Amino acid sequence: MLVAGLIFAAMALIGGASAQAKDVVVFAAASLKNALDDAGAAWMRDTGRRVVFSYAASNALAKQIEAGAPADLFFSADLDWMDYLASKSLIRSESRIGLVGNSLVLVAPKGSTIQVALQPGIDLAPILGSGRLAMGHVEAVPAGKYGKAALEYLGAWEGVKSRIAQADNVRAALLLVSRGEAPLGIVYKTDAVSDPNVKIAATFPTGSHPSIVYPVALTRDSTNPDAVSFLAFLRSAQAKPLFEKQGFTVINTAGSGS
Repeated sequence: MLVAGLIFAAMALIGGASAQAKDVVVFAAASLKNALDDAGAAWMRDTGRRVVFSYAASNALAKQIEAGAPADLFFSADLDWMDYLASKSLIRSESRIGLVGNSLVLVAPKGSTIQVALQPGIDLAPILGSGRLAMGHVEAVPAGKYGKAALEYLGAWEGVKSRIAQADNVRAALLLVSRGEAPLGIVYKTDAVSDPNVKIAATFPTGSHPSIVYPVALTRDSTNPDAVSFLAFLRSAQAKPLFEKQGFTVINTAGSGS
């Protein structure tokens, strides 16, 4: 029932657009929204063709595709959920690339005076006070999984694991901090810079978590030739500054993230 509900929600977001053969339907991680909205608008200006995006956590989107949701492209926030679909032969492996990278940060509300040094042995519990640490679901949402790995690496997980406010996706976790409902949150750098109501309190050391690579691929069942064109656009020099503007690192190497 949950998967059916997710598919219904995705279809409601897409609306009648997917019924039009020329529309490219992209299922993409929530953290990509700003960059992909810009990319879709630029591609539409150039070609007159339209892209429709469904944004959510990568795990939810992968499950929707597995259940038959009509996506042309899947743009994941981590390798695991792309691997999941690849293991079920639900993507075209030859089209798959690791397109962009990101970094993981600790955020606080804009007016907060919190200062944190993310180093081994850090104890975040006293810093949280009576509040909770907002992050994506630690067993499923990519940003949550990266965050848990980083906290474990720093020796901070045991002290906060009972104090986590787990969100359905990274943008939902960001919103908890932005609204002042959580004193700290773990999100991607790109999310942090997109919200003027939060500040970056610290950046997690690169080696504290797996490399953050966003792979993208055509789905197995896509029959829309415009999807191939849009994927090529995402890999182009024209799209590169649209990702960099949002704080992503463009990898853009065929075969990366496979």
